Amino acid sequence: MNFHNPMKYSKLLILVACLWSCRGNSPYPGFSEGRNGIYYHLEKIGETDNKPKYGDFITADISYATMKDSVFFTGRRKLQLEKSDIKGSISDCFSMLAVGEQATFIISADKFFKQTLETDLPSFIPPGSNMKVNLEIIEIQTEKQYNREKEAFLNWIEDFGDYEKVVLKQYLQTSRLPVKPTSSGLFYLRLREGHGKKVEKGDTVTVNYEGHFLNGKFFDSTIRRHQPFQFVYGTDAGR
Repeated sequence: MNFHNPMKYSKLLILVACLWSCRGNSPYPGFSEGRNGIYYHLEKIGETDNKPKYGDFITADISYATMKDSVFFTGRRKLQLEKSDIKGSISDCFSMLAVGEQATFIISADKFFKQTLETDLPSFIPPGSNMKVNLEIIEIQTEKQYNREKEAFLNWIEDFGDYEKVVLKQYLQTSRLPVKPTSSGLFYLRLREGHGKKVEKGDTVTVNYEGHFLNGKFFDSTIRRHQPFQFVYGTDAGR
């Protein structure tokens, strides 16, 4: 094992000591007790101690699973870390990790859905039970850095807005698509009509998509990545 990085080595020693001291004490084998009663298992150690502060914006890979490891949500999200009055909330989980670190946390499903997301428990999670949350911190931005990036993006959108409208009009005329925009300006063409249940607020939705620019250039596909996009409809599913 290479120990040329003193910071990473010291963090590894702390992790080993913590895991050893918690053997036999934790109700969840392999998990240690952390902030506000949250149990966690650190899976990957980061290169720095750069942890988020309240108000920072975090980009993270997130997945939610039942206690039997049945995953019902996975995706990458950017969100602002806010201080929560709920002890043992997912905000505590985020604040425990540095950039590059990954861990699995055990939290209360009731607190997460009913108090944090303000929605009902999914039918497959019994009331009063826990759930697993796996987080990997990709990037941390201060509010100032995030707003600067957002401003630059909005300026970029303004610059090509009129041009994009012309390109869209030409595309619709050339393709002869029999569609009109919705009130929000969205164009969509129904390829196949479904007859199943309509999505309701609080439902976990799984979708596949493939994206192309108007010139036909490909930019993303959940099908090619073998990773369907999942979210809780009507809520901020990444929090």
